[in-house]
Parts: sequence; C-alpha cells; structure tokens
Amino acid sequence: MITRRGKMRNWVLFGVLVTVGLVFLKCDAFPSNEVHALNNFREAIYEDPHLVFSNWNTLDSDPCGWSGIFCSTARDHVIKINITGASLKGFLSPNLHLISSLQELILHGNVLIGTIPKEIGLLKNLKVLDLGSNQLAGPIPLELGNLSNIIKINLQSNGLTGKLPSELGKLIYLQELRLDRNKLKGPLPASNGSNFTSSAYGMHASGAKPTGLCRLSQLRVADFSFNFFFGSIPKCLEYLSKTSFQGNCLQAKDPRQRSTALCGGTPPAKSNPAQSNNKHRTVEGRAKHKSASKPTWLFVLEVVTGVIAGSLFLVAILAAIQKCKNESSIIIPWKKSASMKDHLKDHMAVYVDTEMLKDVERYSRQELEVACEDFSNIIGSSPDSLVYKGTVKGGPELAVISICVKEEQWTTYLEHYFQKEVAELARINHENTAKLLGYCRESSPFTRMLVFEYASNGTLYEHLHYGEGCQLSWTRRMKIVIGIAKGLKYLHSELDPPFTISELNSNAVYLTEDFSPKLVDFESWKTTFARSEKNSGAISSEGAMCVLPNSLQSRHLDMQGNIYGFGVLLLEIISGRPPYCKDKGCLVDWAKEFLELPEVLPYVVDPELKHFRYEDLKVISEVVNLCIHPSSSSRTSMRDLCAMLERDIDTSITAELKASSLAWAELALSS
Repeated sequence: MITRRGKMRNWVLFGVLVTVGLVFLKCDAFPSNEVHALNNFREAIYEDPHLVFSNWNTLDSDPCGWSGIFCSTARDHVIKINITGASLKGFLSPNLHLISSLQELILHGNVLIGTIPKEIGLLKNLKVLDLGSNQLAGPIPLELGNLSNIIKINLQSNGLTGKLPSELGKLIYLQELRLDRNKLKGPLPASNGSNFTSSAYGMHASGAKPTGLCRLSQLRVADFSFNFFFGSIPKCLEYLSKTSFQGNCLQAKDPRQRSTALCGGTPPAKSNPAQSNNKHRTVEGRAKHKSASKPTWLFVLEVVTGVIAGSLFLVAILAAIQKCKNESSIIIPWKKSASMKDHLKDHMAVYVDTEMLKDVERYSRQELEVACEDFSNIIGSSPDSLVYKGTVKGGPELAVISICVKEEQWTTYLEHYFQKEVAELARINHENTAKLLGYCRESSPFTRMLVFEYASNGTLYEHLHYGEGCQLSWTRRMKIVIGIAKGLKYLHSELDPPFTISELNSNAVYLTEDFSPKLVDFESWKTTFARSEKNSGAISSEGAMCVLPNSLQSRHLDMQGNIYGFGVLLLEIISGRPPYCKDKGCLVDWAKEFLELPEVLPYVVDPELKHFRYEDLKVISEVVNLCIHPSSSSRTSMRDLCAMLERDIDTSITAELKASSLAWAELALSS
C-alpha cells in the first residue's frame, strides 16, 4: 500500500512539473491559430500594390508588429485588423473567425472580391465590421445576425445582392448600419408590431412584437440609399434622414427614387413585413443531473486535482507579476496612459499655427449647427467623415465636412495634418474646384470641420450610375470632361507647389446646378487616419513631433497617378460603366479592344446616349491612350491634355445638332 501511495505521489509530482513547464512555455507564445488565420488572410490576397504585407513574416510567431495588426495590452491576442485604402485585391478568408478576440475588422477602400464569408458571424467579440468601398458580391450572410456585440456595420459601395436578412434585428447594440450603393432588393425587413390585420369582425391590432430592424433600439445612423428596395419605409425607421432611402424603388414621396424602368418595369406592390411568418423560436433545454454516491478513490482524485489547480493558479499570478515588472518601461503605441494623453494635449497647442491659418475664415460650431439644422441635414458620409448641407443667412449654401474622430484619438500628428490640409485647400481657387470657405476648430465639444461651397447636383458617379442617363447628353459630358481637365491643369501646373486629388474618380467630381464640375478632395483623411494609428506614439522625449509621413508632400508628386485616374474617368464618362464591373471586369481592360480599332470605337459609347459626335470620340480615345500608358514617364501632362481637349472638342449647340443625325447613322453603316 505504501509503495502504491509513493508511486501515486511521484506521478502527481511529475504531472505538476509538466503542467508548470507547459504554463511557462505558453506564457510568451502567441495563439498559433490566430497567426495561422492571419497567414490565410494574406494568402487570399493576390495583389498588394502598397506593400502592406512587406513586414508580415510567416515564420514570426508574434504578429503584433505587423502592418495593420493591433494586439491586446498583454500582447496575447489580436483585437483589431485595420488595413484601409490599401488597394488590396483578393478574397476574404473564412478563417478570420479563428481570431476569436477580434473586436474590429476594418478593410475599407480595397478591391476585395467574392462573397462575405458566413464564418464572420462566429466573431462574438466583434464590435466594428467595415468592408465598405470594395467589390464584394452575393448576399449578406444570415450569420451576421449572430454578432451579438456589434456596434457598427459598414458594407456600403459594394455589389451585394439579395434581400436584407431580418436576422440583423438581433443585433441589439447596433448603432450604425451603412448598406448604401449596393444591389440589395426586396422590402426592408422591419415591423414595429403595431400593424393591423383584417378578420371577419373588422380590423384589430395584431399584438405582435417588433421584428427585423424595428428591434434595433440603439440604431442612430443607417443608410439604405441607392439599392433596389421596394415597398414602404417602415414607421420605426422614419426618424432617419430622408436621404437614407433615396435611389431605391420605395413608395415614398420625398426622397428621390429610381424610375419605374430601373425598378423592373412595374411599380412593386406594397409589402407588409409584419405579414410574413415569424418562425423564430426560442428553444430552452434543461440539463438533467443525476445524483449518485461517489467512490473514495474519486473523492481523493478530486482533492488532488484541486490542489494542483490552486498551485498552478498561484504560479501563473507570480509569473504575470514578474513579467509586468520586467516590461514596465515599454510604451505600447496604441494604448496611451492618462499622463501621455495630457502630454499630447499640452503639446497640441504648440502646433496651432495661427500664422498658417490667418487668412482662412474660422467658423464657430454654433453657427454651423444653426446653418446645418442641428447637424440633421446629412448629404454624405464615409467611415472617416460626415457631410452636412447648410445655409448661412445672407450667404452661400455650404457643404460642411465633419471629421469623425474621438478626442482621445486626436494626436499631434492629426492636428498638424489638419492645419496643413486647411492651408493647402485654402490656396485653391478655380471655377472647376470646390472652394474652401473656412474651418471649425473647437475643443468643447471636440470639433474639426471643413466648410466648402455647396454643389447642388450631387456627384458625377450618382448621375452616371444611379441617376437619369438622359440628363447627361453627349455635349454635357464633353463640357464636364473639359471642366475636369481645366481643374486638374490648374492644380498640377498653376499652383506652386502643385496639388493632386487623393482619389480621382467620379465620386470626387461634384456637379453644380448647371452641371459644371467641381473637383473635391474628401478622401485624403482615409490614409491619414490609418497612418495616424501607427504613429500615435510618435513623440520624442523633448515633446517635439517626430518626422511625419509625407502625406502632403507625396500629393505634390502623384500627378502621374491623377493623369491615369483621369483616363479611367474619361472612359467612365463616355461608356456609363463603373471602373470595375462584375460582368466585364476592369473598365480599362474591357475598353482596350475598342480603343485600338477605329471601326468598333463607337461601341464604347453609353447606349443610353441618343447621339454622340464621332470626332469628339476619337479625341477622347487618343487622350485616354495617353493617360493609361503603362510607362508613367510617357504620359502627357495635364496642360497638354487639356489643350488637346479644348482645341479638338466642339461643345457648341450646332455640333450637338449635327451629331444627333450623323453619329448613329455612321454606327449603323459600319455594322
């Protein structure tokens, strides 16, 4: 018996030593499944033009230093992935769900294709899901309704199809839902439970509970615009801005809706989401416990196990305390202490360069609040900003851009960049560029705003792809082309130093009431915020700011990027096709076969146009080929391109009348 007890003690001691050893081995190891998931994510991306993954070492067991990856304070889990505006092209890996502690997945402004993996719904700790401005297709997975802690979902500007899942109504903490500019259809799944149903005895209240989106009591911001939703706007969502529903097939009077032809030929019948069967059932199971007497050996084993567990717990605590002491001098960039925040605020005042902004009008938050109707008149949004329309008494209409960032995230880098951006924009003054009227900078409440003149006709993108095509005749499109060229020529060659648009596309072109184009640079904050997160701790011991990333300097050198973007924009204007189409792929690739053969060149023209001028089309074709030349050094300057367009394109009424009778006749003869 003694021998048996001795052997048992030896085995218990051996087990304790092995377990303690494993604890210490695991102490510094990062969860391998999370590293594996990140490597899978990287493998699903097949184009990385900005080399985001250049420091992603597949042999590294600790990804906390990788670009776009943010870890917990203890550096034991990935809690945030933020790779924004990096033009990553590829698919979303379903293995991202293995990063179980992930709280934010932000991949806005890339070129992600394919579908949204349903496994994303397994991320129970996720609070922010931002996949906006990509090229994702297919339906929104029902499993997203399982994201029980989600606060913000942004899926805007993709190619998502199908119906909006009613399961999103389970997201009780959801505050922001952006689904605009997709191809979603069907009724908005929402009922507040107060609808009436008919019976043999007349009308009576159904007594049903709120369903679908009506259950989202925390929802503050939502955008369903420019889809194909039909039916009526649910009463529980009527508090949202009317622009949140425009560009659909809804039976609403105020917001601008699509034409009957675009909605399928006939107006859709009214839908009543409350009439759909509610088959959500709650299944409750009860565990059955069996009481039975325990043998002595089992009791002894439980006692020994308890002792071992207690010992391991104490060892783990001691190890953690020791580790904290050893690493107390390390400053984690993404987690600022209270003293560092105070330090940042103290030095932020140093970088308010009053000389730099002395000639720029400064608005108070109060007067902008009055002008923008208590900031309720939202006309545009992105993850980094909100755009309001406002009117100053006796003054012009305003477009007010409010930068969406919390005070604790506002670093000296961002403050310095904000002032530089205001100064840069203030020196721009041309009929084809948006004019900066002023700015707002206040600390209580924290406010950073830019105030522009308002262009009342929306963006060129909306007119080309969501508006009435007949509004943009050939002559009007040619005038827009020449106006954009004049604006770029001014920015590139008449300003010193030159200025470039961060993302030149049809969303960066706003139209006035007479369809005159205005170039606007709203997207410069996209990359700035991404860089800021990586430089948020960039303060030297003297309190001076470290070397800033060359966000402003690089814009002076990116004229070739603007010229290429101008070529793509010309193709978009004459063809009516977006830069990327699921059926035809990349617009440039699709158009090349037409641009190289004069006899089929007319087939590149938007079929919605009733007529066009073939001579203009040849000029546009020549300019496009110069802009998209593979060698950037061989591309022609905007000064020369603008001269070509102004010299060879005729925008007179006489030219348009001649084109109407001849252009399509030429096309018929050539075929």
